[in-house]
Amino acid sequence: MTARRVVITGIEVLAPGGTGSKAFWNLLSEGRTATRGITFFDPTPFRSRVAAEIDFDPEAHGLSPQEIRRMDRAAQFAVVAARAVADSGIDLAAHDPYRVGVTVGSAVGATMGLDEEYRVVSDGGRLDLVDHAYAVPHLYDYMVPSSFSAEVAWAVGAEGPNTVVSTGCTSGLDSVGYARGELIREGSADVMIAGSSDAPISPITMACFDAIKATTNRYDDPAHASRPFDGTRNGFVLGEGAAVFVLEELESARARGAHIYAEIAGYATRSNAYHMTGLRPDGAEMAEAIRVALDEARMNPTEIDYINAHGSGTKQNDRHETAAFKKSLGDHAYRTPVSSIKSMVGHSLGAIGSIEIAASALAMEHNVVPPTGNLHTPDPECDLDYVRSCREQLTDSVLTVGSGFGGFQSAMVLARPERKIA
Repeated sequence: MTARRVVITGIEVLAPGGTGSKAFWNLLSEGRTATRGITFFDPTPFRSRVAAEIDFDPEAHGLSPQEIRRMDRAAQFAVVAARAVADSGIDLAAHDPYRVGVTVGSAVGATMGLDEEYRVVSDGGRLDLVDHAYAVPHLYDYMVPSSFSAEVAWAVGAEGPNTVVSTGCTSGLDSVGYARGELIREGSADVMIAGSSDAPISPITMACFDAIKATTNRYDDPAHASRPFDGTRNGFVLGEGAAVFVLEELESARARGAHIYAEIAGYATRSNAYHMTGLRPDGAEMAEAIRVALDEARMNPTEIDYINAHGSGTKQNDRHETAAFKKSLGDHAYRTPVSSIKSMVGHSLGAIGSIEIAASALAMEHNVVPPTGNLHTPDPECDLDYVRSCREQLTDSVLTVGSGFGGFQSAMVLARPERKIA
């Protein structure tokens, strides 16, 4: 049986600098940064004191008091972003609910809720033996990230496959890749509500990244703290957010006259089996994931119009990624524009892969390559075409990649479905 082709017909994004896909794209296309000094808690004890926070009012987004009480912030993000269903115009009630599924990616689950509840039950850390009577009634849901996908399924009425994907910072790519390849393409579902959500800006997360010096300490200038591919980069800026998509089989989407943002033409993931946080400088595992994704898309490297990079802003990642692009795309890597939106919206861990898929699809929608902010000082080891300001160009295909702790390396190719397939 020929594998079914899968397209994106709905997008919703919650990201720093504005909620909703339109606000998100406006921020990217204008090259604005949403990084600032941390306001969620007192950051004074920490090495890194900057983050990309969302000004999020759950009541304003229509969540009830009971939903707000029940769900951690990241789960709230996921449910609100699941309103991508409205953007798609799909009538889920007309579909067999057992053929509509959900996949949600998350790297750290209900971190903010757990951090806050520990503070409460331990009386600010004073008690060794915590008093559970002070905990939120739904604390169990904070312990199991599967509650995220369950909440989304309840919100949209999906009774089909339901999965949480947690592969660190590639979770957002892998959740969409799983929904596309393992469920719709092979026939287990007709429609998938897929994406990812994370809200990790909490004392425990900041302390963990402080310990390994992965986050920047450039808190004196928060707006310019995230500097992917810049010679002065010294770590990433922690962010938060969510992006959710409606995925459908191509012919079904065309039959109902859906607006198609892009086809997910290829996807692959690999592991370096090397180090929890370290990366080999040659980028071999990411290059292999790119090669396989291109093969699955039946595309040559020269057909890639734009690369949406992981671009975390750490010394080793940006070198590793640059090497992977050269290894997988050859000379075409030097002719392909590259950018990292983490320079503007920070690194939201498991959510960022989906947010970057959204940025890639919108870049195709508008034929505009978003910039890499705060890129001023060249790094001889990062010598590709890193876009510094918005660039208008015909964009028929995008390669978006992710790299995560544990050695995860993922790649996805988005393309216009009307392209000629080799």
